[in-house]
Amino acid sequence: MTDTEPLPDQIEGAPHPRETRHLFGQEEAESVLLQAYVSDRLHHGWLLCGPRGVGKATLAWRLARFLLATPPPDGGMFASPPPASLDIPEDHPVARRLRAGADGGLLVIRRGHDDKGRLRRVITVDEMRRLHGFFGLSAAGDGRRVVIVDAADEMNPNAANALLKALEEPPARATLLLVAHQPSRLLPTIRSRCRELRLVPLAGQDFTSALAQAGVSEPSVALAELSGGSVGAAIALAQGGGAEIYAQLVQIFQGLPRVDRPRTLALAESAAGKGNEARFDLILTLLDLFLARLARAGILGPGPEAVPGEAALLARMAPDHGAARAYAALAQRLGARARHGRAVNLDPAALVLDMVLQTEAEARAFL
Repeated sequence: MTDTEPLPDQIEGAPHPRETRHLFGQEEAESVLLQAYVSDRLHHGWLLCGPRGVGKATLAWRLARFLLATPPPDGGMFASPPPASLDIPEDHPVARRLRAGADGGLLVIRRGHDDKGRLRRVITVDEMRRLHGFFGLSAAGDGRRVVIVDAADEMNPNAANALLKALEEPPARATLLLVAHQPSRLLPTIRSRCRELRLVPLAGQDFTSALAQAGVSEPSVALAELSGGSVGAAIALAQGGGAEIYAQLVQIFQGLPRVDRPRTLALAESAAGKGNEARFDLILTLLDLFLARLARAGILGPGPEAVPGEAALLARMAPDHGAARAYAALAQRLGARARHGRAVNLDPAALVLDMVLQTEAEARAFL
């Protein structure tokens, strides 16, 4: 990995969670953690879950910083009042060490690299075995140790079993923070040994402020609507021109019962060729999102539109619950098709074109 490549627990284009100064929109989750600490009922295992990009890793680092920097109460007459927040000054020694990756009280477990220097797709048992050495060291200070696993749903089975052993017999004053985008992928025994804390999508000023902190100012209506309150998704959309691609999709289907063929071919061809892999992935993601919004419109009616003309198009394509079910089923089929296409290196342009045409065929039944 080069110095310019993001870490596996970092959203490309955003600061690493250890460098993120503020956490927006998750006051309730912070309050739960703080109350557990103040009442001396801090569970040894916490499962921080919720959509990708809403602040789970940032919260994990905030709690780690707080736990390692806050001395245990001495219970004396002149003891300091209990902390009122998880905030730790930026110039605190622990905060400085964490930013430098040099605090011996914290272990971060994430995907590593193989023998050829390539980033692995999963967290392996070799990474998880570091727990044994970490817990075997003499702890400094008050003996507090914190482990962050990001993301826990990326563990392979052997790594998951190794983590389970640590959760079953944790050392004293050890806290394990599991960041999970899809907690259903975790072993039930892991979930049962953790206290689950769900973070929520961001909205309004919290969303705007979090994006500004990540370097994206004045998010568009399309960015806010398509990201679903996820700062990570919004950053990916902003960097890849996601709002413009989604507007092209809406324009393509506005000509139904026949799609706009020239626009469809132009979109498909833009996904082909070396260097367009990220755009290809984004187009597939937005096609899936378009189908999801169609399915929702068939049940609830069109919500706030992401781009001009979208609401009228969704209402026309998905007039009832039957259409909603059909588009939901189509999304599953096309999702499987996309995964297969990636696995066998199917031509990206052909795959995008096929998915648009299948959506066209499905839509004709409801026009």
